[in-house]
Amino acid sequence: MDWSVVAMGCVLVLGSLGGRWWERAKVSRGDNSDPGMRFFWAWLPLLIGLGMISAKLPSLLHARHPIVEVVDALNFVLAVTVLVFAVRSGRGFFRSRSTT
Repeated sequence: MDWSVVAMGCVLVLGSLGGRWWERAKVSRGDNSDPGMRFFWAWLPLLIGLGMISAKLPSLLHARHPIVEVVDALNFVLAVTVLVFAVRSGRGFFRSRSTT
């Protein structure tokens, strides 16, 4: 079951890379969509996938305890980064939809 979490993280990372490639192709064709949302949707799956991979992989590979602790600390920083991205994106989304 733990390897399925790692596999899903890999799928998210690969999907994010494909999505970034797709968005770059759309922009080069002249699509004028919101660049802030494009940035958010390109990076969010990548960061979540990396978090999923880093949460399970060290313990599955039987890494030493200090290595697991360092990876957990980096995973916490990654989670805070995703939270900041989500709050900034949500604020911009709801601000653009306000009626005032």
